[in-house]
Amino acid sequence: QVQLVESGGGLVQAGGSLRLSCAPSMSTFSIYALGWYRQAPGKQRELVATISPGGRTNYADSVKGRFTISRDNAKNTMYLQMNSLKPEDTAVYYCNAHRGIDDYWGQGTQVTVSS
Repeated sequence: QVQLVESGGGLVQAGGSLRLSCAPSMSTFSIYALGWYRQAPGKQRELVATISPGGRTNYADSVKGRFTISRDNAKNTMYLQMNSLKPEDTAVYYCNAHRGIDDYWGQGTQVTVSS
């Protein structure tokens, strides 16, 4: 069974940075589209950023210019570099891998940004 393990969340002050990592346990990592999503208390889960197998990226308007998604296929790892963090970025962040009907989610990692 495929597992996605996230790490790197924590508590940071506004203006600070964090880097999230996601390491899916799949041998075919490089052919999956990957993404980061987040869910704040009382809100629906929303897309943060995605990256295609070929490296094309897409970002939510709210994080453009501050967050960078990347993937290292040799290490089977995806990253989300988050800079200039704001209190409104506080949420549980989830990584996702999908290809066709295959859709996998991590357990989530908490990011809390204090003002």
